[in-house]
Amino acid sequence: MADISAKLVKELREKTGAGMMDCKKALQESDGDSTKAMEWLRQKGITSAEKKAGRVAAEGLVDSYIHTGGRIGVLVEVNCETDFVARREEFQTLVRNVAMQIAACPNVEYVSVDEIPSDMVEKEKAIEMGREDLASKPENIREKIVQGRIDKRLKEISLMDQPYIRNQDITVAELVKQAIAQLGENIQIRRFIRFVLGEGIEKEESNLADEVAAQIEGK
Repeated sequence: MADISAKLVKELREKTGAGMMDCKKALQESDGDSTKAMEWLRQKGITSAEKKAGRVAAEGLVDSYIHTGGRIGVLVEVNCETDFVARREEFQTLVRNVAMQIAACPNVEYVSVDEIPSDMVEKEKAIEMGREDLASKPENIREKIVQGRIDKRLKEISLMDQPYIRNQDITVAELVKQAIAQLGENIQIRRFIRFVLGEGIEKEESNLADEVAAQIEGK
């Protein structure tokens, strides 16, 4: 794999308007060839998606998904720019697939890493910095290791960073970008809630042996 410099990534970003990470991935997939990387971005619909990302998306759908057996349920809101697109089958399929993705991801708590509260990030960092396996390492090395662990942890609870359940080669973020390219409008997953049957309820655990013993003593 070609060595991808920051300068090369920056130049591709300026040419296409795509995000830094998308540009880096495109160059890696294209062995550092900028022309092929631009074509890769176009095929993925990323360049057009980035250009539409700043447009207001206030229409869309609120949809639900109940997993087989009725033990897991999801409500999700996905926004687009017009009611016309919201009624299209492709958009409705996207919303349903996003809802199914949420149902399949018990650790996901936020739509994206950007939504995760800073105080939570600092708390996680403090926990990692105090771990015994880092105690003997120099401060600068500890910080790099901790940052890597934090980044991994944040992605684990971010919906957009999850591998798409129907195609593990792309993330949910890439799935949305493909939909943007196909439908020609900005699309945003705004919010969701995941219900698990009995979650948060303390269930009484009966001890059959104790119950039998109590019944015998009462006779």
